[in-house]
Amino acid sequence: MDSSPSSPSTSSASTSSTSSTSSASSASVASAASSVAGDTSCPYAPVQWPLSRRGDVVPAECAELRRDSPIARIRTLTGDDAWLVTSYALARQVLEDDRFSLRDTAAPDVPRQYALTIPASAVNTMGNVNSAGLHQEVLRAFGPRTGPASAQWMSRRAHDLVDVMVEEGAPLDLRQRFAEPYSAALVCQVLGLPYEDGLRLMSGLDLGFVTSPVVFDGCTANWDKDFAFVLRHVRAARSDQSGLIRRLCELRDDARRDGGDLTDEMIAATVTSLFGAGAMSTYVFLLHAVLTLVQHPDVVERLRKNPQEMPRAVEELMRCTLSIGDGLPRIARADVRVGEVLVRAGELVLVCVEGANFDPRQFPDPERFDLDRTGNNHLSFGAGRHFCPASAISRVHAAEALTVLVGRLPRLRLALPADQLVWRTGNIKRVPERLPVLW
Repeated sequence: MDSSPSSPSTSSASTSSTSSTSSASSASVASAASSVAGDTSCPYAPVQWPLSRRGDVVPAECAELRRDSPIARIRTLTGDDAWLVTSYALARQVLEDDRFSLRDTAAPDVPRQYALTIPASAVNTMGNVNSAGLHQEVLRAFGPRTGPASAQWMSRRAHDLVDVMVEEGAPLDLRQRFAEPYSAALVCQVLGLPYEDGLRLMSGLDLGFVTSPVVFDGCTANWDKDFAFVLRHVRAARSDQSGLIRRLCELRDDARRDGGDLTDEMIAATVTSLFGAGAMSTYVFLLHAVLTLVQHPDVVERLRKNPQEMPRAVEELMRCTLSIGDGLPRIARADVRVGEVLVRAGELVLVCVEGANFDPRQFPDPERFDLDRTGNNHLSFGAGRHFCPASAISRVHAAEALTVLVGRLPRLRLALPADQLVWRTGNIKRVPERLPVLW
């Protein structure tokens, strides 16, 4: 992995790939592209997967592979074979084609990008529940207009946290003092979990996103603990329930609706999965968004004067930040041609989101953080059947937080050089261990 790229400049969202040291050369990557499609003797692309965990520099391998071998054979952390997709067009093809399955990535004896260190049922909980009623309730709960967490509610939570920050004084860790509690508040409000318990759940959340080449002793302990906690709320008296937990229990008990197959355990698994995915994704994105914005003070000033532009800024930040650290995995259910490669049934395909989101054929001048970018159809929420059901509320959550931070802390900046940030290893996300800030 690349451990010594230069820090990003203030004129782009991240340093271009040419400024990052890479283990892959263009010539050797090109040789991988010349292999015969579908040939099991196809050489491996000379990249180490996963790519660099540093979250402020686009890995150089993305541009090289995208140019020379947009679908390339790699070896994963577990030693399994996989096809890595780095171009926008091929990434969208894979994500939108139902012949590529997310659910099957949890099946036994399939190739994996890392060991399955959570129960298989948790990988695709929503896909395992064939209930239109449940799907509708989840979408309704995570709707910024139909759910319990409105934009005004989120703005108040952000202001409350900034009040505490200002009283404490700088420097402080924005992750601990703002991003984590703000995200926990949202997810708890939506799911119907007490906020104090949400903070406790957050403290062990990282354990659920560990990447390891092998299953290790105790790897499911945190999931088991959180699942048992949520299950107690599912089995509580109806008068003590709220949020999605209550709505799913009502769905289960209403014979007139499509929820009769739901069990307490299925509801608890759904809620536990949604807490982990929702809290982790939103707080990590906020850290990346702030890290990008503080390197563009002209954009911060523009957003402070024109807060109505924040939704557009959030969209560009979602495209150009690098919080997604692994590939979006799919198992082929049939032989499918992807570019010049015939992917065989049963093979693993990994969609490299940072490769797709920085594809110059889709996004002109992709390294530039461009507040006026149009046609910003990034893949940070996925695409197709597994498009993120919380995409709308995630956008509002980010916009409200950043509007408050920019408005109240206009001189918000890092308390140390960006290249001295410590990035977590062995995690699905690219996470800075701390984000110390001044204002």
